[in-house]
Amino acid sequence: MTAPEFDINLHNLVDDALPLERLREAAIWVLQAHDVPLDTGLSIVLTDDEHVRELNQQFRGIDAPTDVLSFPAETEETSAEPYLGDLILALPYIRSHADHPLVDELVLAVIHGTLHLLGYDHDTAEHEAQMWQAQAQALAALGVRIVVPRFSVATPDESPDSPTTNRD
Repeated sequence: MTAPEFDINLHNLVDDALPLERLREAAIWVLQAHDVPLDTGLSIVLTDDEHVRELNQQFRGIDAPTDVLSFPAETEETSAEPYLGDLILALPYIRSHADHPLVDELVLAVIHGTLHLLGYDHDTAEHEAQMWQAQAQALAALGVRIVVPRFSVATPDESPDSPTTNRD
């Protein structure tokens, strides 16, 4: 019998050779730091900008790609193995907006998306501060030395729903 562990499913729908295990490690760190039960599932999908743009339009009404979309799972209390949800990452968008190594930006997107699945948000200044603190802790623990600028939710042209915020 194997020991329980997180069930992180990675789906690379693009042709790039990517550090998928590093993304798995980032998701696991966040889940462990938030005392999520072992056996909890999470999917990470790496895809193109058009796919993310379509999903962003369908579910958020924003006709533009973004770096990461988080889709919490429908909760079914009868499930023996809980499923947290799906992260959809737009690789070309992430690559074009990264001003540091691509792997660091991908790790950040996974951390950010996983925090959303755990209930974090950046819809108010207080929530944003909490989320950015959790993000910074995860980045530091994983050895990623980047600083993520805050949205400052009070700025009307960079609201959390703006596709230009680069963190949704």
